[in-house]
Amino acid sequence: MKSILSFFLISLLASCTHTYYVVRHAEKATPSHGPAMNTPNDPPLSATGLQRAEALKHVLSDKNIRYIFSTNTIRTRSTAQPISDLTGVNIQTYGPRPDTAFIQQLKKIKKNTLIVGHSNTIDDIANMLAGENKVEGDLPESVYDQLFIIRYKNGGKKIEFARVSF
Repeated sequence: MKSILSFFLISLLASCTHTYYVVRHAEKATPSHGPAMNTPNDPPLSATGLQRAEALKHVLSDKNIRYIFSTNTIRTRSTAQPISDLTGVNIQTYGPRPDTAFIQQLKKIKKNTLIVGHSNTIDDIANMLAGENKVEGDLPESVYDQLFIIRYKNGGKKIEFARVSF
């Protein structure tokens, strides 16, 4: 009986933890004037960006990702695609600017979630999920390797925040 109760408590505590992974899209291709580029405003990933998207997949491969959100651009969707392929989780689209409704939607999920955004939006997403300013301002245009981790423990009563490079 004691071991059953211990198993139940451990399972309950584990289920009270969920994590949001917030990342900027990987490196985008330089606009060109040829037919390979869709539009200058929606470029695909560069070769380096494709490698970084694969690196992100490896970083998150054991994180039990259950939801993936991306803006509706080629570069954000391409950044999320390798982890989507690995996990079988469909990429859901959110509006170009995160708003309170989107953050509330994320907070209701309570499952490990990847959110891919842009240099001028991931600070807002990370800060709103953390409930305080942890990221100061937009990311510099040259920064693509920052992963913001917001972990809710004990039903959201304790929030841990980390910023790691990959």
